[in-house]
Amino acid sequence: MKKLQTMKKSAQQGFTLIELMIVVAIIGILAAVALPAYQTYTAKAAYSEVILASGTFKTGVQVCALKNPIADCDLGTNGVPATTESQAVASVAVSGGTIRVTPKAFSGIQTDNIYQLEPVGGATAGAAITAWNETCEGTTPLC
Repeated sequence: MKKLQTMKKSAQQGFTLIELMIVVAIIGILAAVALPAYQTYTAKAAYSEVILASGTFKTGVQVCALKNPIADCDLGTNGVPATTESQAVASVAVSGGTIRVTPKAFSGIQTDNIYQLEPVGGATAGAAITAWNETCEGTTPLC
């Protein structure tokens, strides 16, 4: 009977130190892989505000191009709105129909992550813009 009680106690010791170290190492490896992916995800999510800011200017340039040559579609003229600022956008520039959105350093976005839209078509007054060429600048482009 005494031998049975001794065996029972040794079976209930718990985890060994090496087992716990292996679990901690696995969690550390998973965290090391997941953290950079999460940071990129949050930066791209914040960058959507930069892309969204170009929407009103795209509409303004399209309307301007229907009445004027695209070269006359500048910031604050011929129906193109004046510049705007938001939590992630430092400034918006429009020159000759080309839209450049400069972001603020915000939530993983750097100030060199400039978003640019260049219209295709609309060279003469009344000609519609048929497409937009999208360009993302910066050391780590986010679009």
